[in-house]
Amino acid sequence: MGGVMRLANLDGRAALIFGDRALDVFEAGGFGPDPMDVLADWPAFSAWARSVTPAGSPYDPALVGPPVPRPRQVFAVALNYPPHAAEAGYEPPADPLVFTKFPTCIAGPDETVELPGDRVDWEAELVAVIGRGGHRIRSEQALSHVAGYTVGQDLSERRVQALGKPPQFSLAKSFPGFGPTGPHLVSELAADAEISCLLGDEVVQKASIADMIFGVPELVARLSAVCPLLPGDLIFTGTPAGVGNRRTPPRYLTADDVLTTRIDGLGELRTRFR
Repeated sequence: MGGVMRLANLDGRAALIFGDRALDVFEAGGFGPDPMDVLADWPAFSAWARSVTPAGSPYDPALVGPPVPRPRQVFAVALNYPPHAAEAGYEPPADPLVFTKFPTCIAGPDETVELPGDRVDWEAELVAVIGRGGHRIRSEQALSHVAGYTVGQDLSERRVQALGKPPQFSLAKSFPGFGPTGPHLVSELAADAEISCLLGDEVVQKASIADMIFGVPELVARLSAVCPLLPGDLIFTGTPAGVGNRRTPPRYLTADDVLTTRIDGLGELRTRFR
């Protein structure tokens, strides 16, 4: 196939996406059929996928689920854009500030999420997907361990987040549906790709991923220095400025809202609420 690879979870089966057509990976190449099986065999799969001639059949976008449906580890990074650190009242960190989202929060690119409280906030994020695991990976080798990238939302219930002193993040960010991802895992991404978040028609977040304090190679190196990374692990890389709880007055998500999260070259998520 050459060029950029797009891998989707199509009704629970791994599929290569070519425009408006999908090629079932198991039927065409014997990998999978579960997307997690493809990620577990990533070096062999990616070599095969690069040789595939574009083919497939039309598919229903409503069947597209999270590209990594059951990650074993989900890392997330706080305050990784200087303007977001400033709006939160902090200096840009000298080291990555890492927390976890529990894997049961992962959802797909077109979901309706139940609001567990009245202070649910948005955080548009680039998500890196590990393809080849490893421990103590050097930053100059890190991208060879990354399968690709996808769009993510780090939805956050701020009341739960603020229950402790100091605040705790992981539970507040792990309600069902609080990790929308997708629509596809994409093998390549421009270094200055734009990330944006729209609440209805209003652009509430907009930045370049080049503005991140810690880029993907450094995050892979820093995380793997402590935790062995596994195929299919997700790294939510942080959100730009413009979150709801830092507005005046604060603005939180309601059942009437539609949240759209976009990254150039990766596509978009559309999240509704009830």
